Amino acid sequence: MELRQITVSFDGFLALRDLNLSLQPGELRAVIGPNGAGKTTFLDVITGKTAPTEGDVVFKGRSLVGTREHRIARLGIGRKFQSPRVFEKLTVQENLALAVSQPKQPWSLLVGGLNGEQRDRVHHLMRIVNLQNRSDWAAGSLSHGQKQWLEIAMLVGQDPDLLLVDEPVAGLTDEETDLTADLLKSLAGDHTVLVIEHDMEFIRRLESPVTVLHQGHVLCEGTMDQVQSDLRVIEVYLGTTEEENG
Repeated sequence: MELRQITVSFDGFLALRDLNLSLQPGELRAVIGPNGAGKTTFLDVITGKTAPTEGDVVFKGRSLVGTREHRIARLGIGRKFQSPRVFEKLTVQENLALAVSQPKQPWSLLVGGLNGEQRDRVHHLMRIVNLQNRSDWAAGSLSHGQKQWLEIAMLVGQDPDLLLVDEPVAGLTDEETDLTADLLKSLAGDHTVLVIEHDMEFIRRLESPVTVLHQGHVLCEGTMDQVQSDLRVIEVYLGTTEEENG
């Protein structure tokens, strides 16, 4: 996937400004930046929720600009929002059954209507997010972290080429945070994974390239050590801290 000179203007306010970013197939990439850096708008442009004022988004060799959200999803882009979006009254297994079934397959079929390959897929997804012992639990009874993992598994069940994961460890325990990092690392390779997060220790645990956004454009890119020692990043984050404390 590639974003080429993306600019987004809202009534004169530049949410994104000449933003360029490229992701290789199977790559795990972290994106960080202070509040107002343009991270949410960045995801909105990729998924078609927001149209760029200028520039292009290219995915698997085709432009996504002007393509509707549901069409972009079917092309192989899955997005996980910060708050878990699961069907709380359905079981873990039923949530995953809906994810792996055909888009127009009736809800009433659920697990019983899946073919053998789809049932195997559901069990595989439960294993990779460590919910196999919770298969018959209602999703609403899971912990916050488990709901996050379930939603990630539901996205993976749709077999996207690109996973967009927005703040997956907000509100998680330290143990859940570590397990989430391991989960996302395990998904990379089979999928391209882009993660937006504020938790720097979590980002370090991902051991991935990091892109820093500031005022709607890419400030710098590199390893976590390179980014944290970059004077521009230090100035941006220290300035933000001083403003918040002032």
